Amino acid sequence: MQYDLIVIGSGPGGYRAAVLAAQRGLKVGIVEKAEWGGCGLNRGCVPKNDWHHSAKLIAASRGYAKRGIQGALVGDLGQAWEHQKKVVKAVRDSYITTMKQLRIGGFAAQAAFVDANTIALDGHDRLSAHHFIIATGASAFVPKPFSLTDGKVLTSDELFNQPPPAGKRVAIVGSGTVGAEFAFILSMLGKEVVWISQNPPLSTSCFSPAALQLLTEKFKHYGIEPKIGFRPEAVEILPEGVKLVLQGGAEEVIVDWVLLGTGRRPHTTGLNLDAASVNTDSKGYVKVNEYLQTAQPHIYAIGDVANQRMSANQALADAQIAVANILQAESRKQDRKAVPDLVYSALELGRIGLNGAAENKDPAIGIATFEANPRALGQDDADGFIRLVADAQSGVLLSGEVVGNEAGELIHLIAQHYGQPDALQHLAQACYSHPARAEEFFNATEAIAAKLNLGLPQQVISNS
Repeated sequence: MQYDLIVIGSGPGGYRAAVLAAQRGLKVGIVEKAEWGGCGLNRGCVPKNDWHHSAKLIAASRGYAKRGIQGALVGDLGQAWEHQKKVVKAVRDSYITTMKQLRIGGFAAQAAFVDANTIALDGHDRLSAHHFIIATGASAFVPKPFSLTDGKVLTSDELFNQPPPAGKRVAIVGSGTVGAEFAFILSMLGKEVVWISQNPPLSTSCFSPAALQLLTEKFKHYGIEPKIGFRPEAVEILPEGVKLVLQGGAEEVIVDWVLLGTGRRPHTTGLNLDAASVNTDSKGYVKVNEYLQTAQPHIYAIGDVANQRMSANQALADAQIAVANILQAESRKQDRKAVPDLVYSALELGRIGLNGAAENKDPAIGIATFEANPRALGQDDADGFIRLVADAQSGVLLSGEVVGNEAGELIHLIAQHYGQPDALQHLAQACYSHPARAEEFFNATEAIAAKLNLGLPQQVISNS
């Protein structure tokens, strides 16, 4: 069977690529060997954000009494697991309905290249296409001395695949996004968390020191303090739980179960990429150029399998670029810094743009905090700030950061203008409701304008 495009993998990137291509008139097929929706829907950002919302409600409830609201909220991880399953099913059903409406061919099978123009499904039926997109995502990495053990040692994949294990005391291993997010989420959902982190939380991220410091303070506020500078050197599965021997034998930790947040690796198993002359690098990522083409120009790779900034956001952006280039060759280049990075934890952190080291030596910085923002004060949640960084010579926006409640939504005000030379003007000229957290974009922009004498036009605030 011949297609214009075959997408391998139905995660956020693969699904969006298939839909975009079908909406533009291409005959599209999509192949998925596991659940439709991939990791992002079934074991990643969708169920995680469902839990994060519950965790935020529980955290906020600790201050309800002063608002005249009586009673306390108590987390129940088992019930939370059931709730996310319903959300995931609803989203998956909508995915499948959309695919049927667009007449996208769906194949539940393992895809393997036979040659650069053909794949085999489970080693049998063959499909051909003018273009391919590899969107097979990544797999959780399990470092030594750990091995996955049912109900005892899990990654986030197992945590969302099966009802959570019994027991109250949980060890979280890892200093990255998974560790930072689940330390807060599980603490709020009723677990006693022991967080083991070889490095300070999110120390390899691009978030500013001010953002990370504020997050650390928020962790302490909720009684969450990682054991920094340690890593488990030995693991013993006990009848009553799991014993971890920390670095140098300095300490033993006994918990009911362990959640690993130790990174992910690109997933190319079974694809037979050599048959298509598609190359991978030393870390296993599919090699692509700035148009997301592999060594075979008609074969593209997107998302975690080719993008080291592993996130659903990056996969979704990659999908748009790949489809645009399939429709019109080399029409769009990838710009990873234009895609928002988000962390959903005790504070929400959002950023976009160049990292701190690349912002240049003496940028113009505009900061507006939420500490006097009427909306934030009215929500009893005034921790955080908006930080904009511009080139001191040209005034071009280099990066933006939002820390605090609803950062995951507010960051889009920067994203829709990032990369445009007049991005700051757009933020300054926008009309904002009052009271709103978004008003602080204007204040941060004005701080930069005053430093650079840009004379940005005044904004209008509408009362509603």
